[in-house]
Amino acid sequence: MEQIGESNTQKAIADIRSSVMHHAEKLFQRKYRKPILYAVLLAMFNQLSGINAIFYYAPRIFEMAGFDKNDSFLRPVYIGAANLFFTLLAMTMIDKFGRKTLLLIGSVGMILFLALTGSSLSNEGAGNGNLVFYLIGFIAFFAFSQGAVVWVFISEIFPNSVRSQGGSLGSFTHWIMAAMISWIFPTVAKITVNNVHTGVVDAFYFFSVMMFIHMIFVWKVMPETKGRSLETIQKELGIE
Repeated sequence: MEQIGESNTQKAIADIRSSVMHHAEKLFQRKYRKPILYAVLLAMFNQLSGINAIFYYAPRIFEMAGFDKNDSFLRPVYIGAANLFFTLLAMTMIDKFGRKTLLLIGSVGMILFLALTGSSLSNEGAGNGNLVFYLIGFIAFFAFSQGAVVWVFISEIFPNSVRSQGGSLGSFTHWIMAAMISWIFPTVAKITVNNVHTGVVDAFYFFSVMMFIHMIFVWKVMPETKGRSLETIQKELGIE
């Protein structure tokens, strides 16, 4: 405890012991309403960004923009590379700048690049070259924020007595939303008006609006957990 910078080691150890006294508690209790709300909403917003719609259907999106089949399958490689790089970058920044800061920065970037992607897809013409830059921009901001923060935050806000259940709830919400988005997106993307893929355009505008709501949620509601012990976070959330 001293090596990690804890000034009052005896109190810290006592707090940890106290927090693990009861491990048979049920998650769905009134006192856990805040961490449940935060975990579920953050996991939902993670998928309402459209991240898995892009990952799963990137080649089809590029085809809709007018790229030929070979380019449509090559361009997603750049998206994957951007995801890897900016996830690694976020790992070095998350404890320096905090969870909320990364999420707010990411929200602004995602709102912008999702809207630009929708605008790009609404323009007719073969091989809209800007589309790949817009999608890479979105992936960069997503990986730097939501992609890195969601699992860290969910693991921090639940007390030890229900942490495994809380983490499972967050993961369940995340993947249920991923299934819904990946199931609905292809159907919506088929909608065309006057040879313009209005369905996929509207989908990206929808994702952009969701990220605006996500930004408000992070700014006004979500607590910061950077630099706080798990026991301190528990007390700040009113969980005794």
